[in-house]
Amino acid sequence: MPVVIPSAYKQAGVDEGRASAATAALVTVLKSISLERPNRAILPSGHYANVLKLGDIGVAVSIDGVGSKAIVAEELGRFDTIGVDCIAMNVNDVVCVGAEPIAVLDYISVQDPDPVMLEAIGKGLRIGAEDAGVEIPGGEVAQLPEMLRGHPDKGFDLVGACLGVVRLDRIVTGAAISPGDVIVGLPSNGVHANGLTLARKVLSRLDESLPNGQTVGEALLAPTSIYVRAVRALLEADVDVHGLAHITSGSFRNLLRLSDAVGYRLDALSRLPEHPIFGLIEERGNDVSRSDMFRTFNMGCGFCCIIPPGEVSVTLKLLSSRHPGVAVIGSVTPDRGRVEIVEAGLVGTVDEPFRPLQTAG
Repeated sequence: MPVVIPSAYKQAGVDEGRASAATAALVTVLKSISLERPNRAILPSGHYANVLKLGDIGVAVSIDGVGSKAIVAEELGRFDTIGVDCIAMNVNDVVCVGAEPIAVLDYISVQDPDPVMLEAIGKGLRIGAEDAGVEIPGGEVAQLPEMLRGHPDKGFDLVGACLGVVRLDRIVTGAAISPGDVIVGLPSNGVHANGLTLARKVLSRLDESLPNGQTVGEALLAPTSIYVRAVRALLEADVDVHGLAHITSGSFRNLLRLSDAVGYRLDALSRLPEHPIFGLIEERGNDVSRSDMFRTFNMGCGFCCIIPPGEVSVTLKLLSSRHPGVAVIGSVTPDRGRVEIVEAGLVGTVDEPFRPLQTAG
């Protein structure tokens, strides 16, 4: 029977276990959709993006939002970066299947259609789109004063849907991952857009200063890194990429989305710089364990590329030109469905979140 360990994220209001069960219930119904033609979707539900077959070309699709990071923007009265997060959360997922993101559609729901706020959100969307190399050909703004309540009065939600293209023979699914492969990590610049509910509960003073000169609010609002151009350069250089993982909610257990027929051993995460915001969250959270940190946050690694050992040198060179600090952080093992974080003494599986290694069965 799985070991049940209380989660600080659940105590903060986000019940990932219940959400997984609810999502499974939804997906079970959606899988029963019956069409008078073969399905176009190539990948099973649960990957970072799916690919729809259209002749010899695949159209990659994904959708995501910015979550409660919007509340930080509201509290600080700063809306010019949150659009970058919307773009990043979507394009970083679509590139995980080897696709080139080409367009993002945005959906903005607001308590009050304030032109100044929407202009600022638009600036962030523009910056993110230019960084990722995508168009924003359309979108939707919905005024929902009965549904949204701001912090204090500028409630909004921001969601994007991304389209990409990929040749069917160039899709990266993770199926090629095998023991001995190398895991290369790209550094994050902070919490990105996951775990904000827990971070905000623990760090109540947004004006508090961090050792790096940022305030807590500035650190939490720092926009999610966009990895598209670096990863696309890797793919276009014909590096034999076996797997690509965007490290978001669920942290490194996300690697199991690629393949659970192998295991992942992370024994050099310290090669990537860990933003001081993570240390402060762990220090201030009385009920926040090391396991909770790795269940909830990216802990300094925003993206992973899985490659054969012979491709390490060229991979580090290509990726570091856009994301300095890229490093080899681990390797693939034969331990099916298992993710081990050696330096933190943690292990997680397909069925269980991260927990101390000594408690693992």
